[in-house]
Amino acid sequence: MAQAKINAKANEGRFCRSSSMADRSSRLLESLDQLELRWVEALREAASAVEQEKEILLEMIHSIQNSQDMRQISDGEREELNLTANRLMGRTLTVEVSVETIRNPQQQESLKHATRIIDEVVSKFLDDLGNAKSHLMSLYSACSSEVPAGPVDQKFQSIVIGCALEDQKKIKRRLQTLLRNIENSDKAIKLLEHSKGAGSKTLQQNTEIGFN
Repeated sequence: MAQAKINAKANEGRFCRSSSMADRSSRLLESLDQLELRWVEALREAASAVEQEKEILLEMIHSIQNSQDMRQISDGEREELNLTANRLMGRTLTVEVSVETIRNPQQQESLKHATRIIDEVVSKFLDDLGNAKSHLMSLYSACSSEVPAGPVDQKFQSIVIGCALEDQKKIKRRLQTLLRNIENSDKAIKLLEHSKGAGSKTLQQNTEIGFN
């Protein structure tokens, strides 16, 4: 009887220790889960936001340098403003933000394939800007969740779907930036052509006045 009581107490002690260890382990796991949700993911999102802000800042500086107002000031003022813009761009580029995306081999390969396709289109900008723009729009439509206004590159869409979610967002942002840059280039070219046309017209009018 005495031995049975001793064994019972020993078993009870082991049970209490096991129960206590399980509770402690559960609390620690819960703490780690909370850290992941409230801090780790928040940190990644904040870093991604800074990365996007950097891209936007660089694009804004580039847009100012190629704006219509920059073409309507004196050469000296334009040179001074370009120096300031280049200084701001240099300072912006000193901010380095890197959010590493965890990918499996298939996602890694899909990202490489998608990047290669975009790079090939970009390389054709100088040869045929109009066709490159149309191609980029079809690639962008493949990344959009909205009903596309134009054709969709189905092959590219299947490749993007195979990428990690963070990479899908980055691919879409890159295409948006490229399309905006093309739009700004179109405006700059039209403005230049308009300025040349206006200058030629003025020259013709002055010539006619001189002959008259």
